[in-house]
This record gives sequence, C-alpha cells and structure tokens, in this order.
Amino acid sequence: MKLAHVLALAAALLALPGLPAEAQDARPNIVLILIDDVGFSDLGAYGSEIATPNIDALAARGALFSNFHASPICAPSRAMLMTGVDSHLAGVGNLPESLPREHRGEPGYLGHLADDVVTVASRLQAAGYRTTMAGKWHLGHEEPHMLPPAHGFDRSFALDASGADNWEKRPYLPIYDDAPWFEDGAPADLPEDFYSSKFIVDKTIEYLDGNEADDRPFFSYLAFQANHIPVQAPRAFVDKYIGVYDKGWHALRQSRFEGVVERGLVPGNTALGPMPEGLKEWDALTAKEKEIRAMNMAVHAGMLEAMDHHVGRFVEHLKQTGDYGNTIFFVLSDNGPEPNDPLATPGFAQWLWWVGYSRDLDRLGEKGTFAFIGPEFANAGGAPGSFFKLYAGEGGARVPFIVAGEGVPAATRHGFSFITDIAPTILDLAGVTPAREFAGRQVKEMTGRSLLPMLRGDAASPYSDEDAVGMEAAGNVALFRDGYKLMRNLPPYGDTEWYLYNLTDDPGETKDMKEAEPERFAAMMREYEAYAASVGALEVPAGYEQMKQLTVNRLHGMRGQLVAAALVAAGILGGLVWLSLLGIRRLRRG
Repeated sequence: MKLAHVLALAAALLALPGLPAEAQDARPNIVLILIDDVGFSDLGAYGSEIATPNIDALAARGALFSNFHASPICAPSRAMLMTGVDSHLAGVGNLPESLPREHRGEPGYLGHLADDVVTVASRLQAAGYRTTMAGKWHLGHEEPHMLPPAHGFDRSFALDASGADNWEKRPYLPIYDDAPWFEDGAPADLPEDFYSSKFIVDKTIEYLDGNEADDRPFFSYLAFQANHIPVQAPRAFVDKYIGVYDKGWHALRQSRFEGVVERGLVPGNTALGPMPEGLKEWDALTAKEKEIRAMNMAVHAGMLEAMDHHVGRFVEHLKQTGDYGNTIFFVLSDNGPEPNDPLATPGFAQWLWWVGYSRDLDRLGEKGTFAFIGPEFANAGGAPGSFFKLYAGEGGARVPFIVAGEGVPAATRHGFSFITDIAPTILDLAGVTPAREFAGRQVKEMTGRSLLPMLRGDAASPYSDEDAVGMEAAGNVALFRDGYKLMRNLPPYGDTEWYLYNLTDDPGETKDMKEAEPERFAAMMREYEAYAASVGALEVPAGYEQMKQLTVNRLHGMRGQLVAAALVAAGILGGLVWLSLLGIRRLRRG
C-alpha cells in the first residue's frame, strides 16, 4: 500500500464515530531507534567497514538521508526529537551537567522538558497508541513529572544520565554517584545478565508482548547506549575487528570518505574536511600507543555491530508477531562521534583504578573494562565533515537518518532536514494533528516540519530557500539556509571565529565563503541573532569550555562533601598530632 494511501485510510478511519479498536490497525506502528554518538559514516549503509546488516537492510528498503542534522549534544537532541520543538524552547538548551551558573534557571536551560511542551509519545498516547520506551532518557528525573511516564509512555525503563556502564548498574564518570535507572518512574535495578543493547530490546519486546490482546498500534522508542562512553561489547563482536584499525585514523578517515562518495551521499568533487588543530598524528605514536588506540576502536566497532545484532532480533520479533509489515522505522544518531579522552582529565585514571575499571587490552570491552576512541578516531567517524560531537561542524551535527516501512520509497534524500522534523512526521503518519492546546493547557507550537512530502518524493526538503534553521549548543552555533551554513565553534578545538560554508558544494567545510559573499554572511548573522532572541539562546560566559564546566559543576555540587571530608581529615590529623605529643610526653617522663 502506498504511503499516501495509508495516510488517507488512517485519516478516514479516525474520523468515523464509535471506531472499534481493531479497525484502527490501518494506522502504522512507529519504531524510533536512537543510536548514541554514532557518526555520519559509522553505519555500513553510509560507507563504513563496521557490519550493521540489519540497519543496512532497513536503509535498502527505505529513505536514506544524506543531509540530516541534529544538535551536537545529546540532551538537546533528545528534547527536540521528543517534542519537535527547538531545544531552548523545550527547556534543554545545553547538557544539564555542563550548564554555566549564569544560565541556571533561565527558560531555555531548565535541564528538563518545559511544562508547555508536549512529547510525541503524549500525543500518540492520547490518540490511542500504546507507547513504550527503553534506554537513555536524559531529560530529567529530579521530580516525577520529568520522567517518561509523565511524558506519554505507558511502559518505560529509562536511564536518566548522560551515560552509564553497559554491563552493570554503575556510573561511568565520577560526576555521578549512581546510574539512575527507573522502571515506570520508580528506581530500578538491573538483571545479572544485563548488557545494554540486549536489555533495551528485551524490555521493548516484554512491554509489547504484555499487551498481546491489545490491537491498538504502538509507538516504541529504543534509545540505545551504544556507542557512548564507556565503549563496551562482548568479545565475540570485538575480536573480528582486531587489526582492522592498525593503520590509524588518517587511513580510516580516507576510506570512510571514499565510502560516502561511492554511495552518492555527497558530490564526487567533495573535499575531505580538515582535522581540528591539536589532534595527534598517528605516525608520531609509539607502537604501544598505536596498539591501545586501535584496540579501543575495535571495541567501538564491536559495540555498534552488537547493537545492530539486537536491532535484528527486534525486527525478527515483529515479523513473527505479524507487526513488521505495518511498522515504520526511524533510525538516527543523536549527534556525532564522542571525542573525549577521559584520561586527559587529571585524576581520572586514579578514579578508574579506585572503582575497579580495567584498561587491559586482553579483555577490553568486557565487563569491568573502560574503552573510548578519542578525538582522532571520532573525527574519522564523522567523515567527510569537520569536527565531532559537541561541535557545530558537520562531523558533530550531520548524522545518519533512515526511514523505512511499507509505502516509504527506497531512495537517497539529499535535501536539508533537522531533528525537530521527526516528531511532526510521526504524528503525520499517525493522522494526529499537533494542536496548540493539550490536556487543557496551551503548549508551544512545533518548530519542525513534516518530512512526508520529502519521503514521497514530492519535495526536496521541508524548508524553502528563504527558511533559516538555527542551532545553539554550549556556545557552538550554526544557522542553515539555502544550502549555506553559518558556524562558530569555541575552544578547545574551535577558535571562536565565524565561518560561512556552501554545504551544497563543500560538505567538508573546507572553504570559508564570508569574504567572497559578504552580503550573505551579514544577512545570516542577522538571522542567527534573530533566532537566538526568539528561542532564548544565551551567549556563554567568556572562557567557557563545556567539559571544564562539567568538572567545575561537580566540584561545586560536592562542596559540602569536600568540606566535611576536609574536616574529618583535619580531625584525624589533629588526633594523630595529639597522640604523638602525648607519646613524646610519656617518653620524657619515663
């Protein structure tokens, strides 16, 4: 059945009074798969050497997007994905953990979804859909109204942190005291055989099978931890990639670039984007350093393949239950590849030792180990774009996006689209109109636009040449219009300068056009300022660096603990001094 016919039938059925439940099956099931920190060229369908056959199969039968963008930071992307509203209007303009103190309490930086935005899950739930969620939430848990049950999910098992261990319930950074998992809004523990990708699929199947008698369509959100730090995977998936990355990141970046070009995802005359200043040269490393870096990348590849394996399990389950044919799949990454090297943070290596994490190469990826790929391999994963996660370069913001299902024509879609477009597209598929009033209150209008005309081939993009789409995350900004991009990135890898790129001809961002096209540059600067004012995007304080701010915030939050520890230490020291003096006096008397 054609996509247009599915929508027309769904709309007609929904308009009928007294509609029996089984008649609503014409509305498609929706599966939203969010991958964490996976770059534009990390999936096999996008030119990677990593085996992702199940996601590739979805791409082969559906729409593969070559010019889709998200925020370069996870929490803002997730807020926009869930609501279809700009991240600042949704209340999550930055990573809550790295928010500068000057922004705290401002409407665009609440750190959780604002009261006047509605998630796609809430709207689908109100329209009669069954709704499930499993995986990383990261949109607030300090109050019950921040968790998934208050945002439209009938069943949920959610992690509300930037990340966590993939093998057990433990934090992955010293900024967290625990890994905050919640089932249906209540604190929850994990099973003994937990592995994040397997568990997320198992829980989703459990929730869907728990309502077998319910014939209503479903919306399932699978928010994988793969491939966020710590990079971990079963050795059966890791071993096949040992030796694959021994030539280093320059060779990988070139091969990924060639794969993207071969698949027609960028023009054949595209220039490969530059590596940011300050990154290491592969040939300058010692043999041992090369072995360590290559092994970490092998774990990264194994983790992505393991996730794809479990996606395949879920697809097979839907085929067995008869739901596959009426299911539309959305697959995307929340931002580009993770560049952080935690060992560069003073004290982190000691923390790893203190909590029992190993970096032993013989078992790297397994339970109790901690791997990461670093900025150089992350830069390769974003090829052909520049930069990586956290930064507004194409390597941080241009991500893979696939839509597949009955009625979605197999094609590569080259027009610009943005992460806020997914929620209105899902609602359009379900025949749901996003009204400005919901549950008796006025709510913000979606800033995203439905991609259905683009999926049908009726439009190249949901945006015209006159439409400007802005983005701001931790002071790194971009504005897109008419194939051009205005961009600024902050240190440590940015230089605070503004640049203008013609993404149509130069997706690698190699040629700054602001001198050649000063009028366009000036106009887009004005448009960015108007965008920032309209959504409440604030300038960060001078000298702000996101990862440094994260550490500062944690130390500030621990101030009471540190004072108490200092007092205890002072007391112990004082006691030892007193005992010493007492001993000396006794010796003198003797």
